Amino acid sequence: MSVNSFGRIFVVTTWGESHGPALGATVDGCPPGISLAESMIQPWLDRRAPGRSKLTTQRQEADQVRILSGVFEGRTTGTPIQLMIENTDQRSRDYGDIAERFRPGHADITYWQKYGIRDYRGGGRSSARETAARVAAGGVARAVLAQLAQPLRITGYMVQMGEKIADRSRFDLAEIDRNDFFLPDAAAVPEWTDYLTGIRKDQDSVGAMVEVLIEGAPVGLGAPVYAKLDTDLAAAMMSINAVKGVEIGEGMAAAGLKGTENADEIRMGPDGPVYLSNHAGGILGGISTGQDITLRLAVKPTSSILTPRRSITTRGEEVDVITKGRHDPCVGIRAVPVAEAMAACVMLDHLLLDRAQTGGVRGRIG
Repeated sequence: MSVNSFGRIFVVTTWGESHGPALGATVDGCPPGISLAESMIQPWLDRRAPGRSKLTTQRQEADQVRILSGVFEGRTTGTPIQLMIENTDQRSRDYGDIAERFRPGHADITYWQKYGIRDYRGGGRSSARETAARVAAGGVARAVLAQLAQPLRITGYMVQMGEKIADRSRFDLAEIDRNDFFLPDAAAVPEWTDYLTGIRKDQDSVGAMVEVLIEGAPVGLGAPVYAKLDTDLAAAMMSINAVKGVEIGEGMAAAGLKGTENADEIRMGPDGPVYLSNHAGGILGGISTGQDITLRLAVKPTSSILTPRRSITTRGEEVDVITKGRHDPCVGIRAVPVAEAMAACVMLDHLLLDRAQTGGVRGRIG
């Protein structure tokens, strides 16, 4: 299987399977001299790790990251950084019943049709377990961004879970890490908890909407045609397991607006241009404006559920499939730190691209 890498200068290649001995990432293109240690990456992995809440999968993985190369005396050397995370709580026996059955909603059938072979233990490379490697790589990206673009801040959170929608009038980003949903609406947490508990008891699952806010991005990241910043952010988010849609700024709602409503007007402020709104989501013509970058991703309901679903076998026989094992009733919860990590990798890649092309030179206004 090809194409396991993303990025142009800051290049991340992930490897490993859900039920193999380990998984990880090789990070190439990291600038030298950046302070980096396992303890700087681990907190991001802890946010994504399974078994941290009764509302997520009960698979128990420590997700301890090890840096095998690319760091000397606490600083990056500029050579490839090898990150490894061991798998310690695989229960491959849970998947014996689907060795020759295709789980509806999963990549089982397309993997089989394309490759003629698949790792049925948790989905192999198609498992959401692969995203642990992305989060580790994102930890490296954040360490670099903290040195090269200190004002930049990336925050992910849930804004919807099934029929439950967060109340933006009550948003407080400080609440995100104080509850199990990465939810900035503290008053909604009990209601969301009861709702998801009921979904799980019904042996079902539910989808979600995750939002990522990128504050402090410098002006000028991205390029007008094939390296648009919003193109690469959207591609990064779409590559995350179970994501079926991505919006930048107004997104799909822009289809219902008039030009007089959608275009962000500009005035001159004491320190440069000031935008009077942000319908564009901080990106114009593929290039960052210096405003907050906002994007949302729609995550489908977890396809692994205990309710029988109709399917077929590799021999073409019609069967009912029940997916055993330990699964998230709402995979959108743990998608939050993954989306943050992918955003960090893309933003760093574009920062390095801009440094290489323009050296930070900008057109003057005023």
